[in-house]
Amino acid sequence: MEYLQGLNPSQRAAVECVKGPVMIIAGAGSGKTRVITYRVAHLIRKGVDAFNILVLTFTNKAAREMRDRIVTVVGTEAKNIWMGTFHSVFAKLLRVEAAKIGYPSNFTIYDTDDSKSLLRAILKEMNLDDKLYSANFVYNRISAAKNNLISWQEYQQNDQIQADDFSGGRGQLGKIYETYAVRCFRAGAMDFDDLLFKTNELLKKNPEVLYKYQNKFKYLMVDEYQDTNYSQYLIVKKLAAINENICVVGDDAQSIYAFRGANIQNILNFE
Repeated sequence: MEYLQGLNPSQRAAVECVKGPVMIIAGAGSGKTRVITYRVAHLIRKGVDAFNILVLTFTNKAAREMRDRIVTVVGTEAKNIWMGTFHSVFAKLLRVEAAKIGYPSNFTIYDTDDSKSLLRAILKEMNLDDKLYSANFVYNRISAAKNNLISWQEYQQNDQIQADDFSGGRGQLGKIYETYAVRCFRAGAMDFDDLLFKTNELLKKNPEVLYKYQNKFKYLMVDEYQDTNYSQYLIVKKLAAINENICVVGDDAQSIYAFRGANIQNILNFE
């Protein structure tokens, strides 16, 4: 256990507490990443198979640094951990299960430019005023809907959303969202937000797939939990439902992704 020697008592307690739900609240520079790193290493040292560990981060850089540190402690087995950003990890999962929601396994992933370019084409076809309906505005509106798990059908049926759109002179947003979603689907493409939106759809509509991954990911860890949005929160909640071995790490004073729909309530309501 020599790798635990460099931890202070609070960090060590967090590393050694591996059963059940754990929330670690710590400020910037207090060694949060270090705690996750050593916690994963500790699990593997205690005999947990790396294949059964899922670690979710917010940047690829954080995931790479963490994996390198874990390799230093436990060796190459650390390469078998499912670790990465929410979008990269669930894109990988969707590649395996895509057929269950009607997509090819080699579906295309649209970046922001691809999405806005498609939206511009749709807006032009619909002869809409590009000042009222700028591609940026429409893209952000659709993104916000997806992050709150509102499909185009639900968007069109929601009286409050429709009233807001019409009062702002943008009554066609629901139709644009529908056209955009249908075109992406026909092209075998998902945009960035779809990677989480479609993962939620997959897990909701296919109980056997949910059960498979609940049993695969026996230990879940989420870094920067204060930056999770509703869509991310639900995926984590579903996957952890059976084993309940979930550890979230965050700083309730620091949420940098509020513009992406990050919800600080996810940390405050963790219990």
